[in-house]
Amino acid sequence: TKRRVLLIATLDTKKEEALYLRQKIEAAGLEVIHLDPSIRQIIEGGAEIGPEAVAAAADHTIQQVRDLNHEGKCQEVMTKGSVACALATHKKTPLSGIIAIGGSMGTSLGTAVMRAFPYGLPKLMISTMASGYTKGFIGSKDLIMMNPVCDIAGINRITQAVYRNGAAAIAGMALNYEAIRDDGKPLALISTLGTTEAASRGIRQRLEDEGFEVMVFHTLGTGGMVLDEIAAERDVAVVIDLSLVEINDYLNDGLCSAGPERGKAAIAKGIPTIFVPGNIDFMVAGPIDDAKARFPGKRYHIHNVALTAVRTEAPELRQLADHMAGIIKESPTQGNVSFFVPLGGFSEHDSPRGHLHDPSLPPVFASYLKESLPEHVNVVERTEHINDKPFAEAVADHALRLYHEKRANKS
Repeated sequence: TKRRVLLIATLDTKKEEALYLRQKIEAAGLEVIHLDPSIRQIIEGGAEIGPEAVAAAADHTIQQVRDLNHEGKCQEVMTKGSVACALATHKKTPLSGIIAIGGSMGTSLGTAVMRAFPYGLPKLMISTMASGYTKGFIGSKDLIMMNPVCDIAGINRITQAVYRNGAAAIAGMALNYEAIRDDGKPLALISTLGTTEAASRGIRQRLEDEGFEVMVFHTLGTGGMVLDEIAAERDVAVVIDLSLVEINDYLNDGLCSAGPERGKAAIAKGIPTIFVPGNIDFMVAGPIDDAKARFPGKRYHIHNVALTAVRTEAPELRQLADHMAGIIKESPTQGNVSFFVPLGGFSEHDSPRGHLHDPSLPPVFASYLKESLPEHVNVVERTEHINDKPFAEAVADHALRLYHEKRANKS
């Protein structure tokens, strides 16, 4: 009758910490299932899922793993086995949370397991990597990373407080966990940034008024990746890709690149999709000195001390138009795709109030699009700025029309 938490920790190197976490989680009224992916030594009786079971789930014996004599290859096998064991456990005895503890190797394994689980399930990684670069560990999932401050090497007055807080956090989340349920509303996905907030808010409110559930994604490198994942995995009614900065940054080596697959999922699945070239008026770079070194001779806007918006010009816009055409042409379905181009500007920066405004460039991009895109793609040029209310209304109207047309065709 108790809720269950999966604890991932190597007993051969972190026995003291693992036992302390277990004690605190159990004291909060939860059952702990300990998964031990140790390689060097097997500690008997300490874990419900031991190293032999983990290795076997990856079609190895633990001795075969050791004989690989390569930490990366050993890690690969034990990660595969850990994911398989965790998912099998969840299927047999559903979990209400996952907590893991580790350095770089333990974090890589622990977060790989967490990323295999659905959104909403509590996931907490206590990691020495938490104060550094975490994107590779978190990816597009809703997991929490917690910094132990000291190395995970015994328990002292600081780490004891961290482990106690971590145990309390996962216990509290697990006791209140409820799986995400589909309420039957049609689902719309929208991408945006703060510089196109007015547009995304107007579209979202209109769709919600029409009975849609709307998910909005912040496109700083992972938001669009999550949008694509959900489009691929779930029953999505319409996608409005309002912010293409992640694709633009991929093409120009900007900081917000979401990789070569960004933007493909919805059209590959045949979901009605509206692309809007929001935020393509700039590429995202670091501090101004870095921006000038990487993108010399451009126009710049210092967004803050860490980020600089670098104005795109005609060559970058041509490259983006060609890339988007390639994505659509390569799609197995090519879907029901439209492009709405706001000729008044692509973001708040590209407005009379902004610092990168250039009214000559949106028509250039529209022209490139019409040259590059397949004939079946509808290019709609609007005179408004992207954040003007009539533009959002036009996009929302078109999204609703696409949705109802698809429903009518199905029936």
